[in-house]
Amino acid sequence: MSIHTVKRSQCHLAWDNSIPPILRVKSGETINFDCLDASNGQITPDSDHSAISQLVFSQLDQVNGPIYVEGAQPGDTLQVDVVRVRTAEWGWTACIPGFGLLTDEFPEAALKIWRLEGGEAYFDEVTKKGRIPIRPFMGEMGVARGEKGSFSTIPPWNTGGNIDTRHVGEGATLFLPVEVEGALFSIGDGHAAQGDGGTAIETPMKVTVRLTVRKDKPYTKTPHFVTPKKSEGEESYYCTTGVDADMREATRGAVRNMIDFICAEYPEFSRVDAYMLCSVAADLRLHEVVDMPNYVVGMMMPRSVLNSLGSDSRL
Repeated sequence: MSIHTVKRSQCHLAWDNSIPPILRVKSGETINFDCLDASNGQITPDSDHSAISQLVFSQLDQVNGPIYVEGAQPGDTLQVDVVRVRTAEWGWTACIPGFGLLTDEFPEAALKIWRLEGGEAYFDEVTKKGRIPIRPFMGEMGVARGEKGSFSTIPPWNTGGNIDTRHVGEGATLFLPVEVEGALFSIGDGHAAQGDGGTAIETPMKVTVRLTVRKDKPYTKTPHFVTPKKSEGEESYYCTTGVDADMREATRGAVRNMIDFICAEYPEFSRVDAYMLCSVAADLRLHEVVDMPNYVVGMMMPRSVLNSLGSDSRL
């Protein structure tokens, strides 16, 4: 299979199915992306808090692409295998007026520049206090929406985008619902570390993904993903999500989508059986609560539970 390369300059600033693809690939091929940080290069290692007030917001959260995947049709699922993720040597975290869960309580701009080395970062570089493990992932991975028009890259959508979900790092597999021919996949917004639901250490990123068209997962209506098992005894999860401006509806969507997944893959389960299984075995997580107007809530089911029902090799 061919390996393709996408440069930093090959990017766009909205989800819009009329944007011409920069690249056409076959299903199963691998692509290397070189991505700027979410500020689109407006913040540098030498920036201070004054850079926040000077941000051109229309240039934020650019994504590299779009990539046309041959064979992808509306109703299919695009499988995105995250093969490799590498950060720059620095990153930043900011309080941006108007953004965040407590924006009304933190109205002033603030900026922290981090040094990223040796798989960790420190809140205080001098005293080495506040050690943060580096666990990089891409905040933006999505496909074009079926609706005509231009849609912001800042909030998440049912087709992905700014899902800001820390569990889709190296070794993870993301599933996205295809709504347009070719899927038109794009990626960006590298994160060196982030807590569930929070903001991140933003950083330029080099990432490699493999894109595969799936015809056997028609129940994928929002992003689903599988987390890697990185060590003995560590659990791997299958996760469904709900994406909505109402957090309760996003939560209901995550559970409903897990029920749909279980009933499709394990047809011996009724919907009430699947609902009860979700209640006793799966965890609900707030994956993304920062980028208004939409939230991302996930339901994470241990794959050990799914394996006990039968093989999950189809996932």
